Amino acid sequence: MLYDRVASNVRRTYALMFVFTALVAAVGLAAGLLLGIGYWGIMIALGISLAMTWGSYYNSDRIALSMSRAQPADETRDARLHNIVEGLSLAAGLPKPGVYVVDDEAPNAFATGRNPEHAAVAVTTGLMKKLSRDELEGVVAHELAHVKNRDTLVMTISVTLIGTVVLAADFMFRAFLWGGMGRRGRGRGGSNPVGLVLMLVAVGLLILSPFIARLLHFAISRRREYLADADAVLLTRYPDGLIGALEKLKADKTVVRSASRATAHLWIESPIDNAANSRRQKPRAWLNGLFNTHPPLDDRIAALRGITGGVGLGSAAGRVGS
Repeated sequence: MLYDRVASNVRRTYALMFVFTALVAAVGLAAGLLLGIGYWGIMIALGISLAMTWGSYYNSDRIALSMSRAQPADETRDARLHNIVEGLSLAAGLPKPGVYVVDDEAPNAFATGRNPEHAAVAVTTGLMKKLSRDELEGVVAHELAHVKNRDTLVMTISVTLIGTVVLAADFMFRAFLWGGMGRRGRGRGGSNPVGLVLMLVAVGLLILSPFIARLLHFAISRRREYLADADAVLLTRYPDGLIGALEKLKADKTVVRSASRATAHLWIESPIDNAANSRRQKPRAWLNGLFNTHPPLDDRIAALRGITGGVGLGSAAGRVGS
């Protein structure tokens, strides 16, 4: 059952965030060994991470909307979208978020913001043209679920931690290659086998940490999508709406022009994966799948079909926005 997976996703996501923080601390310790400052490296790494997270916490919505070229939705021209967002927000017990439109033929949508009081939902013009009202409700409900569950905040923090890990690893490894840290390391433990092993482990961690950080980030993102799908169904009481939307997204090969890897995890379907699939039709290798920001649409559709009927979700006549 999908709802059993939802509970499991919540527990595993917290575990992944703990591992993420531990990775930042480990990078700091490795940097401290190479610099000869010991445990101060952990404090410095966590301090930088905290500063970057604090800045992105207050500016994540504006940055994401600007990068995606989103504009405020007109209340007259986009009245249907405003009506759907307002109705679903009321049903979910959320303040109405900012409503934005991205001028793009590719059907897609995303939510951003640090909390429900400072949130925004953006949809493309292509999404509004190609989806029925039921399907558009399913997509908006999915995005509001991200807002209610604070997924946008969690993903902002994970992206920031990635930046911290990558920057620290790159700086420390370059400095080590330049020789400054190498001389310090040899002075501190070059003749000591244990010190040499620790130094090699530190260098290896700095090389592998960006790769590990990205895997953790993508794992967090994929689990959040299943949870948002389930919550969207609970909100609309109509699984077929979201199922139909995902099926249309799967069939459409149009690429979002304003998409970037920095914001790919925010969209309901990864625009980066969509662009890659439009250039090649052969199945992805399992290794490539590790770096997907979203689970396969087929898996999400199958999970939603598993709860269609028999769970008291009601009919189309009884859902929100009808």
